[in-house]
Amino acid sequence: MRLLSLLLLSGFSLTAFAAKPVPGNLEPLPPPPALDAASDEEPEVTIIKQTEQTVEEFRTGGRLYMIKITPKVGAPYYLIDDRGDGKFARQESLDSGFRPPRWVIHRF
Repeated sequence: MRLLSLLLLSGFSLTAFAAKPVPGNLEPLPPPPALDAASDEEPEVTIIKQTEQTVEEFRTGGRLYMIKITPKVGAPYYLIDDRGDGKFARQESLDSGFRPPRWVIHRF
């Protein structure tokens, strides 16, 4: 009995989605904006070796956006310009720490 009611309800829901009319005033999407040549380029990396640390500066289009500092003793860290305003924030790694759940729902 449960199976029959489940099949009946699913059949009604499928017909409800299939019966939606398409509006007549639809317009095609505009083409995506062209990317500038600077975004296709690889970043320029400048390596500065000092006595106590190594500094790597990453630039794209002439704009400095990230600095990696590797001290002689200790773990490397990054200074990143997130907003593009020239103010750098320190990060211990490039990993943001965001971990979305990854559940397997069905395998084919």
